[in-house]
Amino acid sequence: MEEQITVNEKRIPNFGEQLVGLDFNPSGDPTITRVKTLCAELAEILKKDYTETRFPMKSLLFDHAIGEILNAQMSVVKVLTLKQYIEDEQV
Repeated sequence: MEEQITVNEKRIPNFGEQLVGLDFNPSGDPTITRVKTLCAELAEILKKDYTETRFPMKSLLFDHAIGEILNAQMSVVKVLTLKQYIEDEQV
């Protein structure tokens, strides 16, 4: 009798998806997913451009912009989830 072997393939998240933690959304809120997806796309646009041409000033600005995207994403998610908690408490 032949054993059947199954292969489970898992897609590796790209840079932007890893940056924003796209796969982490315990509430399953589609708005949170959308915010993270938008920020991941911004990060990917920057990374693509940055890998094509690098020089010291661009490196400094790239690092800063990536940090700002991450900060913005986390702040937006915080506002959206905080709103949910306040609404839950008022019920």
